[in-house]
Amino acid sequence: MSGSAQDEAARSTEPSGGGQDGATREGTQSKLTVPDDAVLALLGSSDENLRLAEELLAADVHVRGNEITLSGGAQDVLFAEKVFTELIAIAKGGQQVGPDAVRRSVAMLATGGKQSPAEVLGLNIISRRGRTIRPKTLNQKLYVDAIDSHTVVFGIGPAGTGKTYLAMAKAVQALQAKQVSRIILTRPAVEAGERLGFLPGTLYDKIDPYLRPLYDALHDMIDPESIPRLTAAGTIEVAPLAYMRGRAQPVFTKVLTPWGFRPIGELEVGDLVVGSDGRPTPVLGVFPQGPKNIYRVSTQDGASTLCSEDHLWAVATRDDRRRGKPLRVLETKEMVGRLRAEHYHRYELPLLSKPVEFVPEPVPMDPYALGLLLGDGCLTGSTTPSFATADSELAEMLEAALPGVRVRSRGGPDYVLNRVTSPGDVITVENPVTAVLRQLALWGARSDTKFVPEAYLYNSASVRLAVLQGLLDSDGGPVTQSGRTCRIQYTTTSRGLREDVLFLVRSLGGVVYERTRPALGRTPGLAKGRDVHHRNDAHILEIRLPEGVEPFRLARKAAKYQSSGGGRPMRYIDRIEPAGTDEAVCIQVGAADSLYVTEDFLLTHNTLNDAFIILDEAQNTTPEQMKMFLTRLGFGSKIVVTGDVTQVDLPGGQKSGLRVVQEILGKVDDIHFSQLTSQDVVRHRLVGDIVDAYERWNVIQDDGQQDRGGKARKGRR
Repeated sequence: MSGSAQDEAARSTEPSGGGQDGATREGTQSKLTVPDDAVLALLGSSDENLRLAEELLAADVHVRGNEITLSGGAQDVLFAEKVFTELIAIAKGGQQVGPDAVRRSVAMLATGGKQSPAEVLGLNIISRRGRTIRPKTLNQKLYVDAIDSHTVVFGIGPAGTGKTYLAMAKAVQALQAKQVSRIILTRPAVEAGERLGFLPGTLYDKIDPYLRPLYDALHDMIDPESIPRLTAAGTIEVAPLAYMRGRAQPVFTKVLTPWGFRPIGELEVGDLVVGSDGRPTPVLGVFPQGPKNIYRVSTQDGASTLCSEDHLWAVATRDDRRRGKPLRVLETKEMVGRLRAEHYHRYELPLLSKPVEFVPEPVPMDPYALGLLLGDGCLTGSTTPSFATADSELAEMLEAALPGVRVRSRGGPDYVLNRVTSPGDVITVENPVTAVLRQLALWGARSDTKFVPEAYLYNSASVRLAVLQGLLDSDGGPVTQSGRTCRIQYTTTSRGLREDVLFLVRSLGGVVYERTRPALGRTPGLAKGRDVHHRNDAHILEIRLPEGVEPFRLARKAAKYQSSGGGRPMRYIDRIEPAGTDEAVCIQVGAADSLYVTEDFLLTHNTLNDAFIILDEAQNTTPEQMKMFLTRLGFGSKIVVTGDVTQVDLPGGQKSGLRVVQEILGKVDDIHFSQLTSQDVVRHRLVGDIVDAYERWNVIQDDGQQDRGGKARKGRR
């Protein structure tokens, strides 16, 4: 009994005598005073609440003015007093007290539980246009409380118990309170065997009958005019379960692992991929999708990858960054046609927060020395390895990085790399630089055929940065403009080096803009007064590196770069274009932000973060579908699964995923199973009676089968 109700209702209890058929018995009498503003609500229209209370209670009930007199046996009067005290508390709270509230209050108190009916029936979830959604039974209240306190909740019970409706109300409440950023509603379309093609109309016409109950509940809780806008923005998504898992990429799309790129279609659960922090993260789920409509998503710096139209991307808008908001998650199709706001790109993608951590391995030559030789070294094989630079500092650093080698000046910018010899050494011993270049397949390379060996590309961040510093110290440099941060420019005639520098910069968390200057038509250069015509196109790369990644070791270049600062590398979605249809696969990764690295070091997203997800009619999922659905849970999200295990419609006698999951997850922390019964039916009172009748019939049928089985076994004996 609620304390507030007791304070409001003044009561007196005293023994009284009475006679019936000439017999006298001891009785108890109690009087309750009802606050004036609660009398009408308590008694109900035409005293219907009072008449129902008289039917349900063993004590006699008499009302005069605002005073209720209860008389009868001591226990009967005490129980009736509890009932009316709770009903007064409900009425005092401004709620409508109807016959249903009377009936449910009596039922709750009859169980002897500690929960107050006033607390249960007075819990407001959401209100709209004067209508408030509340739990109406104790089990419903416990179900709603479980949704608040657990990440995954299963609501299991017969039809009409409010499983889906209350879950929907909690989802809308969470969205309005900004506890989640989106609501996702789904249910299996098993009535058509998930083969909807024979039905008439568009895809949405075909699936609409199976989703209609979700739409109806949504319309009760949200202004109908705002639902199309929220749906278009991706804030609310309603889809069949088969379409829920479609966040996918074509099976041949490359995903980065600690050992290099692999096709996503080859990945298995337990494999490692690279997350946004550059560290390995495990693959938790792999879900083949079949043929999907594919789009190419391209960024302003020339990077691109392929994905399905409902693939997820973590993005930030200019306003998001200015206000310090977290990344928002959008589907590919939600961004089509909305990529620009006035004159600037709308959606910025995150970049690696730290350089990628590939598996370290030893290398045969210092990586900085290799970068210098790839930039300004002569590796043609026709002469002793040589190096050309106007910076004596570079020659000194090259010699310091090559043990056993002397970098000897031949005058001007020309240096030769000689083996350091001692008296008595055999002259025919191979130059150590030549030996390593042969080992790396670089001996004989010319300016347009040089490349960075894979042993250096797929190595630790320190090795990759050292190679890049050598290349930039020799063939790159800082470019400053008044009032702007410093950018880095690198030029090469080698297509291989162009691709490798792109790889190095992106793997360190930077971005690269590239352009090509054709050799044809370019003004010749001069060498000793003679024209030297260009034989190869020049590839010019404009580089932005993240703060803390120093691009230069050469003192004069480093000083110029540091004086202006390198700015912040940024990557925006520039184009989204149809790319046909392909077999696709969806993966889930274990990273906290659900991001993984795909082609061109793009960070993409594939789990449902900050979402309230409801799976309705879950008894019609297979165990595999249930696992797929539950493993899509992202950070900051909540899942509610509802269903009735007595109404499985799966074809071919398949097992219900809702039945199996109770055995598998029943003891897992933060997962709760709420059981609702016929006593929790909130539709017509007859529905509960129908459910009970069917349960009794099922018990009789089961007992009959057991008896027949026993007789058959006895007969065989």
